[in-house]
Amino acid sequence: MVENLKGKLGALFQNESNNFKGDATDWRLLGQERDGLLLVGWTLSADHTARTCIGAFDYASNCLQVLHVLDSLVHVVQASVSHSRQLLGYVVKEVKEEEAYRACLAQLGPHGATEQPLGARSTHQTLVQFLYRRKDRSAAEKLVHLVHQEHIVLQQLTRVETEDGNWEPGDAESLVQAFTWAQWDPEHQCLYYIHYRRAAASVEGEGGEEVAPTLTCLQFHDHLPHETVLNIPLNLPQLPRAGEALCALYEDDPIPLRAHNCSLDLQVVCDSTGVVCICHHYLYQPFRSPQEAAREADATSTVHFAYSVTLLHHGCVIHCVMPGIPWARARAMKPTFALHGDHHLVVYAPGLFTHLLDVGLSHEPCCHVLLSPVLAGVPASACRLVPLLGPAGEGPLLTVDLGSLDLVPLAVGGGHLADAFRHASSLDNRLAILHYFLVHRHDADMVAELLMPLAERPLDLSAARLLQEALVGGAYASVLRSLPSDAAALVALLPFSTVVAAPELQVKADKQSVSVTQQTLWNTAMMLLSPGQRLVPYRADMWTQLWEHLARHGGKEHARFQPSQVADKLMVSLVCYQPEALSRSSTPLSPGTSLVGSGALADLASLAGRKASADALPFPEVESCTASKQEHVISVNLRELSMHLLKGAAGRQTPMHVHVVATRYVSAQLETSRLLCQLLCRSAAVDARLQQERGFPLVDQLDEGRRLVLFHLLERYHYAVGSLAFPLPQGFTSFFTYLGYRALPRPAFLQYLQRSVLELHVDALKAIFADVEDSREGVRWKLRLLLQLPRSRAKRLLNQWAHPVSLMLRAREHALAVLSGLEGTQAARARPAAPRSRPAPLYSRGLAAFPSADRLSPLDTFLDLLTAKDRVQEPDAELAFSSPFHNRTQAPWHHVPA
Repeated sequence: MVENLKGKLGALFQNESNNFKGDATDWRLLGQERDGLLLVGWTLSADHTARTCIGAFDYASNCLQVLHVLDSLVHVVQASVSHSRQLLGYVVKEVKEEEAYRACLAQLGPHGATEQPLGARSTHQTLVQFLYRRKDRSAAEKLVHLVHQEHIVLQQLTRVETEDGNWEPGDAESLVQAFTWAQWDPEHQCLYYIHYRRAAASVEGEGGEEVAPTLTCLQFHDHLPHETVLNIPLNLPQLPRAGEALCALYEDDPIPLRAHNCSLDLQVVCDSTGVVCICHHYLYQPFRSPQEAAREADATSTVHFAYSVTLLHHGCVIHCVMPGIPWARARAMKPTFALHGDHHLVVYAPGLFTHLLDVGLSHEPCCHVLLSPVLAGVPASACRLVPLLGPAGEGPLLTVDLGSLDLVPLAVGGGHLADAFRHASSLDNRLAILHYFLVHRHDADMVAELLMPLAERPLDLSAARLLQEALVGGAYASVLRSLPSDAAALVALLPFSTVVAAPELQVKADKQSVSVTQQTLWNTAMMLLSPGQRLVPYRADMWTQLWEHLARHGGKEHARFQPSQVADKLMVSLVCYQPEALSRSSTPLSPGTSLVGSGALADLASLAGRKASADALPFPEVESCTASKQEHVISVNLRELSMHLLKGAAGRQTPMHVHVVATRYVSAQLETSRLLCQLLCRSAAVDARLQQERGFPLVDQLDEGRRLVLFHLLERYHYAVGSLAFPLPQGFTSFFTYLGYRALPRPAFLQYLQRSVLELHVDALKAIFADVEDSREGVRWKLRLLLQLPRSRAKRLLNQWAHPVSLMLRAREHALAVLSGLEGTQAARARPAAPRSRPAPLYSRGLAAFPSADRLSPLDTFLDLLTAKDRVQEPDAELAFSSPFHNRTQAPWHHVPA
């Protein structure tokens, strides 16, 4: 709900200020102190006279205190009050022949106030600001006096021990001689300013005359002298040169407190954790040829609305440009820069867009979100919103509209982001929103709400990218929440998103499009004062945290682990993969073996909003082979990730920490893969909790529409998991294959098999063989399926197929083995002797009715005759046999009648 500050202050003045009779009008903001105290000014009209009043408004306690009432009506543009509430500094703007500023100091006392001027009258913008003391209650106050393009002076005021307790001005220390821009940060008690200094000469005698703009920060302390903690050379677009004034107009905005003219709109936004953002807003018109300029002479002139954000903590600059904005609209509009939560910087351009820049310390800035201009709770008439100081972490960010003094909560809620996700045309925007809920909000319910509508458009080409982001972001968030603090440094080597920091990209929302480019700064840590060089060495504050973060990540850091590395190796190793030849004891994540504690699994389950259980999927999580493909994928992931972490740690972490991070990450991969599979099945209205059957019987019960939707969803899921080398849940491959058999036409199903999208395991092929009739076409279809299998698996299935064609093919295989010498005497010699027993009837023994060890069988007798004939002369061409498993293209069962 939007609340107007004018009406709130007017009601408080009438209720609490009984000593002042008259009407209070013309309310305006004059400044803001560190504790969130707002300084306000108003006009008090009584008895046909008007006077200017200055007061302090505490928003938290909803209290208004009148500090000073001037003798006449003047135009006060800015004010500051000391921590003891005994001194008031304010600036009056006079408009006579020319605009001029005059700073004054008022000593507040019980018997009235005494005023004295501060410095001389100046045509340049003038500001005053008291320093804030945290603990000290001494008899001294410090006042910073700024005059644009002239000087910055630190004035010390000392209280005289008299009856009145007057304050006497002491020594004035000159901080800066000349500056172009300055900003006061009340929360951290530091002063930023831009000045020009001579560039360092690369060769002696060269480059000494050129001056370069430099951003410097002065950090003030309670007792200690101030110190310079930052010196950064600037290379911002349209930055005025030394001695050049592009604009002589001053806007006199007291929040944030800045000394600048309209030629440079710059603002520093920082946080106590070490996040420092230098935000620069500017307008420019692209180059046009004379012909284009002539054609557009009658049209409305448009400009490019642009801003750049320099992220000191990441050592990079992000440039954002929105073209085609009418000049009249762009000139009157100022963007709002404010930190949103712990990981984002919100840029709100009234009527244009809302941009969420991912600027947190947890990972590199790449997942930026662009939203429509309409925000919940923000009126359309808001034109200049500035953030107010308040208790951290309590409610949304509170801003004030400097034009109307409306108190507007500026917050990007989950509902707004979800709505933007559903209607966004840009895939990068949707991926960034999904990453926001996965990694920064840990909101599993919202992630499920975003991914559920995928069932409505299962053939959407962007579905696989969204599922990839859900897998990578979900696994990263799970590990991030479950790792011990001493191993947290290795998180910087884990993948956190599929979105990469591209040199240039287009972010779209509705019809708006913002071009985003990113550049890298050179050695930002060298421009900061190290913790050992501070006045109080290694005392923790914003600048030491910034320096330590740059020292850890500002150098040549090891690249993050890429799942594509494992995927490329699996493409080779899975060609030779034979699950029948593996053993469960050789894989790291065997059933019954726990590599992570119950705490990590509990965190993964809480992220999904449910308790991890084996019956969550619509198929039994078992494999019919001795070792599953899942374990092979997990073992390769564990090996590759462990080697990557060992190289990236470079001795900073013990192998035990590496093992903990690697095992928890691969466990998170498996659990995230299971949860995503469960979510997609539920989105297709296949919920294992509501179904009586599971596995193949469940597929048989589904109608054709649900089968097709579920298959296409699981097809996207299968591709996303395979491309990232994530493990699939056990039992998924057979379930997916049988689902494809029931949902697809036979030619399409065969193409999926030939392209290795579907895999024919023994259990799936048994179910398919049982479903297909032994007609002429059915037998041919079964034979074509057998051709897709490896030799060992095809022989197993052929032995279990009770059909004359199967008997004939096995007989041919047996004949080939005998003729080639693979069976016979060697097989008889290797077979141990067994006691004689009554043989089973020939009709029930199949091919075993003609054992090669029994030399009395008719088949062996016939083969002996063929062998003897082969010794005498070449065999007839009609008697040449070939194995159906050696050459699949010329298999003998292609011409076998049913």
